[in-house]
Amino acid sequence: MTARIAIVGTGGTFAMEARHPFDWVEYGESGIVRPIADLLEGATAGLDVALAPVDFRALGSTGITPADWLDLARLVQGIEADGCVITHGTATLEETAFFLSLVHGGDMPVVLTGAQRPANTAGSDALANLRAALAVAAAPQARGLGVLVVIDNLIFAARDVTKDSSGALDAFVAGEFGPLGRVEADGSISLRRAVPRTQLPVDLGEAIAGGASGLPRVDIAYSYAGADGAAIEAFVSAGARGIVSAGLLPGRPANGEAPALAAAAEQGVIVVQATRGARGNVVSQAFLDRAGVLAGGDLSPQKLRIVVMLVLALGGDAATLSAVLQAI
Repeated sequence: MTARIAIVGTGGTFAMEARHPFDWVEYGESGIVRPIADLLEGATAGLDVALAPVDFRALGSTGITPADWLDLARLVQGIEADGCVITHGTATLEETAFFLSLVHGGDMPVVLTGAQRPANTAGSDALANLRAALAVAAAPQARGLGVLVVIDNLIFAARDVTKDSSGALDAFVAGEFGPLGRVEADGSISLRRAVPRTQLPVDLGEAIAGGASGLPRVDIAYSYAGADGAAIEAFVSAGARGIVSAGLLPGRPANGEAPALAAAAEQGVIVVQATRGARGNVVSQAFLDRAGVLAGGDLSPQKLRIVVMLVLALGGDAATLSAVLQAI
């Protein structure tokens, strides 16, 4: 049976037109962004799918904002299809995917993909990544798995995936747990493990239900040797309602940052401790409890920020956030 797949273009490298075959870095200088309908030729080879192109807006992924996430989530919410593929710039693809995974309801698979090299350059991965994403969106095995990322024929959970290379074609990894599966040459998919979505104690999807054009401000404070509280104090002064500390491993701020984080928590700012590392888990510790700081578990700082924004948007407090973090 032919699967109906909506394909949403959001710009990024996938849609850029390079100036020459080896224009792998500065292709944005061309100023040419192609609509998604122009990029589909050959992508359905060997797949039983019917495509419905949907242009969202042309965004370089370094420019995407929480307001764009809200609009994209509402667009996806209104799609009636067997699956949905979103092409996206790779710089912040993991953040968009994770946001959508927290607010997307229903069984329809939503698959994000992108490209490391523009489609008209030598060795481009654009067409192969798009075909693989379409294959996953159309696969019955993907139903109920929520939001997935497909890059380099690998299938990742939005929760776990991160980009760890600037230019490599296999730029996406999933930390200690690895990908969920892969897409084979014939378009079939092999799932090593299927992870149904977790039922959260609050419905984060309610954050997109209204007409809000943005989410509460939450900032990330990056720790390093000798860091002080200046950035944290500036974030609070700018109106941050939450701060994620991308701390030193195994999950501590620099000594100079600790008083500012505690002061922020005392003022009612939600503060969550993460690490700047790629692996490991931040667990509850006495010094965090004394400072009123929550442990962020194994989520990256950028993904923790998204959770905090959504919980705050729903009117939740530190206790609500703690319950959500334990469930994710």
